[in-house]
Amino acid sequence: MVVSPSPDPAMDTLFDRAMPAPLYRTLRAVARALTHLYWRIDIEGAANVPTTGPVVIAPVHRSNVDFLVAAQVTRRKVFFMAKDGLWRHRWFGRFLESGGAFPVHRDGADRLAIACSQEVLERGEALILFPEGTRQAGPVVQELLEGAAFLAARTGAPIVPVGIGGTSRVMPKGSKMVRPSRVSVVVGAPLVPPARSERGRVPRHQVHELTEQLRAEIQRLYDAAEALAAGERRSRHQVRPTTPA
Repeated sequence: MVVSPSPDPAMDTLFDRAMPAPLYRTLRAVARALTHLYWRIDIEGAANVPTTGPVVIAPVHRSNVDFLVAAQVTRRKVFFMAKDGLWRHRWFGRFLESGGAFPVHRDGADRLAIACSQEVLERGEALILFPEGTRQAGPVVQELLEGAAFLAARTGAPIVPVGIGGTSRVMPKGSKMVRPSRVSVVVGAPLVPPARSERGRVPRHQVHELTEQLRAEIQRLYDAAEALAAGERRSRHQVRPTTPA
């Protein structure tokens, strides 16, 4: 049994301010059309994302556009953390909240952001969480933060690893320009979190082991996505991009 945190006014605000479903679907369709036209996005393995129930979608993070790309692996409404600096303008912060965002302070452990993430999952929703934390550079996925594994263990939500290739060329870290280029996404099979004990706890070593498993999967998927984005594609009868369920 999962013990929920005490009700949080910030979380109530997040769900209360959610934009109406028809508007969300319309904006999502427009964003999807524009990004597919500009970046020629190719998605493989989208069927690995559960269509119902809580799920942590865990992509590699190499560009500011990664969220726009990662959100396309499912047709479900997604919730996600965003850096707190985006809330400097209240109107923009409200818009982000209506689309499922909530702020995170990246200088240290943000208990409120973790509580919001847990609440999202306990409500049976989909959460996008970048386990590398902030954007990274280079082909190697370094040591991950344990937030994704911790939340999965606390809520029983599976973790779906995602490799995104090409976005480091679309908008590299430090760049303010967005370039047209091929982007490929490879979605891996869900990782099942460890079972909790009768006391409702998960040993720390199991959280660490799940994090290491996630790192290895993200690296494998990132390598595959980068190869596809660079044009190292097999024949079309061998590669069949899937559409979100």
